[in-house]
Formats: sequence, structure tokens, C-alpha cells
Amino acid sequence: MQGVSPTQNLNSSIIRQSKPRFNQLTRYAISCVYRSDSVQFPNGVGSSRADWQSSCAILSSKVFSQDQDSGDKSTSPSASDHLAATVNGYKTSFDLDLVPIDKNNKPQPPSQPPPRKPLTITDLSPAPMHGSQLRVAYQGVPGAYSEAAAGKAYPNCEAIPCDQFEVAFQAVELWIADRAVLPVENSLGGSIHRNYDLLLRHRLHIVGEVQLPVHHCLLALPGVRKEYLTRVISHPQALAQCEHTITKLGLNVTREAVDDTAGAAEYIATNNLRDTAAIASARAAELYGLQILADGIQDDSSNVTRFVMLAREPIIPRTDRPFKTSIVFAHDKGTSVLFKVLSAFAFRNISLTKIESRPHRNMPIRLVDDANVGTAKHFEYLFYVDFEASMAEVRAQNALAEVQEFTSFLRVLGSYPMDMTPWCPSRED
Repeated sequence: MQGVSPTQNLNSSIIRQSKPRFNQLTRYAISCVYRSDSVQFPNGVGSSRADWQSSCAILSSKVFSQDQDSGDKSTSPSASDHLAATVNGYKTSFDLDLVPIDKNNKPQPPSQPPPRKPLTITDLSPAPMHGSQLRVAYQGVPGAYSEAAAGKAYPNCEAIPCDQFEVAFQAVELWIADRAVLPVENSLGGSIHRNYDLLLRHRLHIVGEVQLPVHHCLLALPGVRKEYLTRVISHPQALAQCEHTITKLGLNVTREAVDDTAGAAEYIATNNLRDTAAIASARAAELYGLQILADGIQDDSSNVTRFVMLAREPIIPRTDRPFKTSIVFAHDKGTSVLFKVLSAFAFRNISLTKIESRPHRNMPIRLVDDANVGTAKHFEYLFYVDFEASMAEVRAQNALAEVQEFTSFLRVLGSYPMDMTPWCPSRED
């Protein structure tokens, strides 16, 4: 993988057409290609962001200084003002305001309006750091634990709720959101298999992780008593995480699964259900006007959900802090290959933090013969592995080079900083 750094060399080319075969609005484009092999910088961080911004400003001022071919002289100034520009292969969401410059440097006629101002540093600034004004997609409604995880990962971000996990993936791919924060595993409920499958289906990159302690509460409408309840609704994992506590409370209720915890609280408040309680967060109770009948009802106080942060582009791996790398691979030579793959990490003293298997949907079953008419030999799986090393480390690069020799498919999902923030399992925060 190659990450994009603001200080890397910029190779630019100006695309010109001799004949107006397409719409004149697409006659010019800026194609920017970054290379990381010619400039060395410490820990993957550029030494001067201003150099990159100045280069882009100079580039934009020179685009229209190129003379048009004779076949393009019929273009009107109004069309030139709206030329579509692309940066890094993506159409920008703002007007680049590129200024046409006369070849002979002749003064503009007085009757013409003044030229638009050139591209500024503000227009070329990268995405804001530390979550400022970032649009972060999450699954659920306001008050969900995923919203809290998005706020922890990117403080001051604009959280965008999505009704399904796949919608959050698509929101980032379609540039509706800048990031997505989605759960992948829970310390009690295990892996969220749906998101592992979506990681392989989509081309987003893991750029970080955040671990969020889960503090469940039993919520109901104001004035409702526990003995009047006949039903408890919540996310399936939340119901499983509070199973023993609900039994200890002496509640004779049925359990019903819904899409998310905060959605259960919203459903009760919207429909005024006085015989139903929800398992959700204290923030959901505040948002939807519910009372907390029981606090901290999870069966185990060490209840933590791990979320991953997804982006369209990967980050540059570093070695100045603990990093984690996530990969997925498949093999077609039996289960003995799995031992060889894991040995590549063990020989280099690389710790594995997770290994997860998922059915290989393209080849779910291996048959005895090649005619696809024999008896099933064994099931085929994809393996997801997380290990504690950065792709900037030589040992990690050598390990993956060895893994590639034994696998038929290998993909790096991301190399990202580990979440090292401490947490207290006995408290909600």
C-alpha cells in the first residue's frame, strides 16, 4: 500500500484536447500522483505542509497559461469558468476558481468582469485533523453505542446515523461521510460477523480502532414499574449480555431482538409502550425521555466493544507508537497451510491479537474430485488475522512476504495505531 503524504513529490500533467470531442466543461483536468520513494521523512510525517500547498497553488495558476489548440478557440469564457477539475482522481466538492491567463499578457477589456481569485491555501487544505468537522457514519440512531464510539474516535465530529452497516460503508465510498466507525467484536458476545464480511466486500481501509466500555441500563416510560413489564427489547447482543441479570431481577418477560439498542428506546417512546422496557445506554434514556429502572445490568462488568475506523485512503504506517495490522487471506491446499502461515508470525515474535474464520462464499465446499460431483471433503474458509506490528517494520513485511507464498489470496485491511487509552469497567464513562 502507498499512503498519501502532503510533502511527497508531485508529478503533474495537464491533459489537453486538440478537438472538442467531449463537453468543453471537461477539457482540462489536473492529475496528481504522489510518490513516497524519493523523499525520506521521519515517522511518516511531512516536514512542511506549506511546501505541498504552495506547489498546488503554483500548479493551478499555470493550468490556464497553456495555449489552446486552434480547434478549441470557440470556447466561451463562461464555459472556462466552470471547467471541472479533479484532484487525486476525485472530483472536488468545491469550485477551484482557476484563473484564465492571456498568452500575450494583454490587459482585460474594461467591460469584462474582474478575473476570479486564484486557488488559495484554504481551498487546498487536507481534511481537518482530530475529528474537527469530520463527517463520521455509524450504524444506529442517536444514543447508540456506535455514536459514542464515533465521538471518542473523532471528537467534535458530525455523526451521521445509518440504518444498516452496509449503508455506513457506502456513505464513505460515495463521499457522503469522511469516516465510518463500526463494531467488529465484543468481549462477551464475540465477533460481529456481518462487518467482517463487509470489510472484504468493500474497498475501505482500517485507519484506527477504539475500545468502548458498554454500560447497559433497563429503560422504560416514566412511571412504569418493573413488575408491570411483559417484554424487553434490544439488540441481540445486548439481550445476551444481560440475560442473567434480567433473570435475577425476577422479571417474567419475553425477549425480542431489534436492530440496535437506542432504536429500542426510541421505539418505546414513539409508541408509548408502557408494558415494554429497553436495554440501552443512559444517553438514550436522556434523549427519548425514559427513566432508568436498573443501572449497569450487564452480566460482566468487563464488557467492551471494539470498533474500527474506516476511510477511503490508508494512513502511513509508523514505528513511534504501537500499531496493529489486520489482514485477510485464503488458501487452497488444506488446513496444514494455516500452521505455516501462523508460524511466519511466531518465528518473528509477532503477537496475534485475533484470528477469525469466515466461509469462503466463492468456494464454500471442497469436493473430492474435480467434477464437482463427489462427497464434500471440508469447508473452505477465509481467515482474518490481527497482529501487533506496523507495516513500516521490516519483520512485518517479511512475515507477509512469507504468508503470500502459502496463500492463494492475501489482502491488508489496514495498519493503524492501537487504542491504548485506559478504561474502568465499573463505571459508565
